[in-house]
Amino acid sequence: MTTPTTSLVGKLLIAMPDMGDPRFAQSVIYMCAHSDDGGMGLIVNKPQIGVQFADLLDQLGIAKSPDVRDIRVHFGGPVEHARGFVLHSGDYVSGAGTLQVDDHIGMTATLDVLEDIAKGNGPKASMLALGYAGWGPGQLEAEIAQNGWLICDPRDDIIFGRANEHKWSAALKVLGINPLLLSPTAGRA
Repeated sequence: MTTPTTSLVGKLLIAMPDMGDPRFAQSVIYMCAHSDDGGMGLIVNKPQIGVQFADLLDQLGIAKSPDVRDIRVHFGGPVEHARGFVLHSGDYVSGAGTLQVDDHIGMTATLDVLEDIAKGNGPKASMLALGYAGWGPGQLEAEIAQNGWLICDPRDDIIFGRANEHKWSAALKVLGINPLLLSPTAGRA
């Protein structure tokens, strides 16, 4: 993958109010990869309804310590929604393969990260996403040009925080935008 002139790796995408696809309405997406070949990110503010981390560990046959911390399972996006991705702090690197997105955040899609979390040896901060958001060549750039997304720098409280219902407005506030004043229609001068 070649890196485009303006790479969105490590940035947050914030869905505009008039997002046409309901799967992305009020979504905040952390971008893990972006190049001329397309992009890949994880929605960080939409919990996966009816899926609990402990139940998922049981289904996968992963033993857990009694003090295992519960992490929320998120809807990461509409692509490969049966596949899991752990977005985590940079203090953890899997021997089986971690994508270091930047100095502070990595993404691991192998079972060993879940095993380490279950043992209490995993990353300090993490979130589990089922599925991902993906774009083909030029698709994301076109959506941004059509005012589908805003872009901002990431913050740990937005990525790893538990208050999913506030992450969209918190991301807008990073840009100095009051969500109540954001118009659902775009204009051109």
